[in-house]
Amino acid sequence: MKSLIKLSAIAASISLSFAVQHANANDFTKQHLSVEPEFWWADMHNSQLQLLIYGEGIAKQQIKLKQGKKVKLLSVDTTDSPNHVFVTLELKDAPAQTLSFDIVNKNNVIGQFDYSLLTREANSAKRIGFNNKDVIYLITPDRFVNGNPDNDNHPSMLEKADRSFDGGRHGGDIMGIRKALPYLHDLGVTQLWINPLLENNQEKYSYHGYSTTDFYRIDPRFGTNEEYLALVQEARSFGIGVIKDVIVNHMGSGHRWMANFPSNSWINGQQAWQQNPKDILYTSHRRTTVQDPYAVASDRADFDKGWFTDTMPDMNQIDPKMATYLIQNSIWWVEYAGLSGIREDTYSYADKAFLTRWSKAIMDEYPNFNIVGEEWTGNPITVSYWQAGKQNNDGYTSYTPSMMDFPLYDTLIASLTEPEGWDTGLINLYQRLADDVVYAKPTDLVLFEGNHDTNRLYSLMKNDIGLFNIAMAYVLTSNRIPQIFYGTEVLMQSPSEGRNDGAVRGDFPGGWPQDKVNAFTEEGLSATQKEALSFVRTLLNYRKNSLAIQQGNLRHFVPKDGIYVQSRQHGDETLLIIYNKNDQSVALDLHRFSSVFNGNTYGTDIINKQSYQLDAPLKLEQKGVTILSLKR
Repeated sequence: MKSLIKLSAIAASISLSFAVQHANANDFTKQHLSVEPEFWWADMHNSQLQLLIYGEGIAKQQIKLKQGKKVKLLSVDTTDSPNHVFVTLELKDAPAQTLSFDIVNKNNVIGQFDYSLLTREANSAKRIGFNNKDVIYLITPDRFVNGNPDNDNHPSMLEKADRSFDGGRHGGDIMGIRKALPYLHDLGVTQLWINPLLENNQEKYSYHGYSTTDFYRIDPRFGTNEEYLALVQEARSFGIGVIKDVIVNHMGSGHRWMANFPSNSWINGQQAWQQNPKDILYTSHRRTTVQDPYAVASDRADFDKGWFTDTMPDMNQIDPKMATYLIQNSIWWVEYAGLSGIREDTYSYADKAFLTRWSKAIMDEYPNFNIVGEEWTGNPITVSYWQAGKQNNDGYTSYTPSMMDFPLYDTLIASLTEPEGWDTGLINLYQRLADDVVYAKPTDLVLFEGNHDTNRLYSLMKNDIGLFNIAMAYVLTSNRIPQIFYGTEVLMQSPSEGRNDGAVRGDFPGGWPQDKVNAFTEEGLSATQKEALSFVRTLLNYRKNSLAIQQGNLRHFVPKDGIYVQSRQHGDETLLIIYNKNDQSVALDLHRFSSVFNGNTYGTDIINKQSYQLDAPLKLEQKGVTILSLKR
């Protein structure tokens, strides 16, 4: 394990001053050089490395490799930018070492910089990504726990903390997540998906993290790169992995590139924007155009080349240098921090040929890794197109193993909140699973009860704890990889109609010292909140040791009279899961479900520990879920 001290020393050397070696280079020797990636590793699967070097007037100089064992300088490429140079190196068989480069002007060495190739951690390439054994817990870091109030503001960051504004920064940070690790472990969480932590130096609405202004720097209001590494390492000691939220489609308008582009094709619509910053082509959001066999090229371009907003310039992944930059950046963070997964934002909005290259490069580097993409649509055909292994008619190939299961999420919410009928209610949840035939591997999908863009589950369930328990149990016992949103376990709420980002991403109770309600200690929680917390904690911890849930066969029965029954079975372990939407007491005849009993004669409720004979009617006293572990 590399020490934090060593990594701090490396990080401190990223901005490298030119060595003054020639008196005539008056305007050049005082400038600083930045190199991205900041450092790299020996023995990576892809042996080529692209360095993006920035320095005033650097394009007019020569860059030569002075010292590097078994390293070849393949090319030094310039663009129309006078201040950027792309250096490509071949590192095959090169050991960990310090490379030295000379900067030459008219045969005179006017500067020098060093570059570190580090030793990889043992078994880095063999790391195991998140999978069906896991429960993912999504955190919006600014709204979770304020572990270090001293970093709420930063002199170089434009937006200051304002907890009274739901669209402002509230002060949650990496240290806060570290302090919450014992709680998360006790809850039963095994993976953390954290909304983006990279620098977002925007004037306003920077808290969410999706407007990156530095791809290699943690936002100082969250902490430092070293603190992020420490979080991952400490989480690992609790049996918890960390998934990085990655955006390859867009960046923040506050990025330094917007004042000094590395090339004339770095972002989409670049020339028009440079002539008139108000001249922006916004995305049409017509995501089917990139898979539609009948779509015209202009409609595809309107979708994948348009900007989200004027503060989110759309990066041009067709530019090969930009594409390589983004691929290397994703790999850099996995290797540096020791990550167990990537969640890729706005998946289909990036160039789809690039997405193939990006996903393949990551999975080639880490064959047992996992990536989940966000394709926000209720259509399973649209989602299935992007999953690895799907045989698409147009020949498109993806290497991204997982996608967010928005179709099943949408159906879950609708099925629980509409009246039961021939073609409404639970029957649609039952029928949606038949759409699994369109997926290459449906069990690799990530199913969620909510995220930072959806209204809070308890509010959507109209504050009905029975429906809430059904939804949570469905997600957590599904044949999917489950994900829950921070605070769901204590019934955090929001409006239930429209977009309500500030309320949805509310502050976790107990995350600030002055909070009167504290989920960590349960002080101030209502009886219903405590009931929900206990339910979620019990189910998550049961799930850790249940092979039936993690990898068992799924069977289900057509819903009748407001009751939907599923079974999960693996070896000698069989679960019978009974979802009941009825308000009144129901006596359920279990004989209909005997084909999945596997010779068992009674079942024990994993929540309340009561046992029931399978040859007698099961009395369901109230709306909710009953999960029986069947026994002989």
